Amino acid sequence: MSRLDVWVILRIVMEEGSSSKKPLGCDPNSSLLFAQVISGEPKMIIDDEGFLRTANWHNKKSKIFLGDVANVSLRSLGPHDPPRFIKKPEYDEQKWVIVSSSGELKIKITSNSYWGFGLFDKCFYNEIELIGPLPLRARCVHDIMASLGRNPWEASRVKAFEKKTNASINENGKCWEELAKYARDEMEEEIKIVENEVKSLIGTEKGIENILESAKFAIEDARAALQDRNAPAVERALGRAITALIEAKPDTEVRSAELESMISKTETVGSKNNKEEIVASDLLENDVDFVDLT
Repeated sequence: MSRLDVWVILRIVMEEGSSSKKPLGCDPNSSLLFAQVISGEPKMIIDDEGFLRTANWHNKKSKIFLGDVANVSLRSLGPHDPPRFIKKPEYDEQKWVIVSSSGELKIKITSNSYWGFGLFDKCFYNEIELIGPLPLRARCVHDIMASLGRNPWEASRVKAFEKKTNASINENGKCWEELAKYARDEMEEEIKIVENEVKSLIGTEKGIENILESAKFAIEDARAALQDRNAPAVERALGRAITALIEAKPDTEVRSAELESMISKTETVGSKNNKEEIVASDLLENDVDFVDLT
């Protein structure tokens, strides 16, 4: 039995003994968020082993509607384990429970209706439970909100949504927003660390002015991307700035644990991107049906 299976069983036992749930934001251990579903698409398939597959999967045993919120939430995890259903839909293809994980971050998404007997897509809501380090949870929530392009907590039926979530719309929104703010603050701090490192090299050596100038432009790009809530673009821009920083002074000792960690993360992201490109290419050549929600 995997760690994810143990976690799922424990959560189910806890929920059965709990009479109500409320949204939870920047808790040290977990976050619980509620979101209004707008669209039931995309339409997906559950395979024989209970894993999520694309609609053109060869074994069309069971159909489900994943919905816009769950689709974006799984993508926002980054590279993750294949999503698996712990509660499959019965008569309603939009009622289900799915789990997945990405490293230390675990996610459980429950889809259910909260008004109108589930006759329309907007009758549904998603309950999103995240367990793992706060920075990872915050980043995931930041990316969900950015990708959706709307406030997930704004419900089509306010009173019914508040009753179902045991919290007001404002309380729901506060939990989403405090997690997104945590992620923005962390990215801003990373930008400042790199910026300070660049400033410390100005005037120290001839011939590196142009390199430092390119680092400054990259930092400006990172700040612009942060304003647009585009976290991947922030990482790419910081990666360019860090590369320029190392090029300008390769023998300079790293002045902070934060910068050393960021350099390591930049190298890891680059490695993952290259690996993903190779995998995608192989899949296309071999004509293998595969779900990639990363």
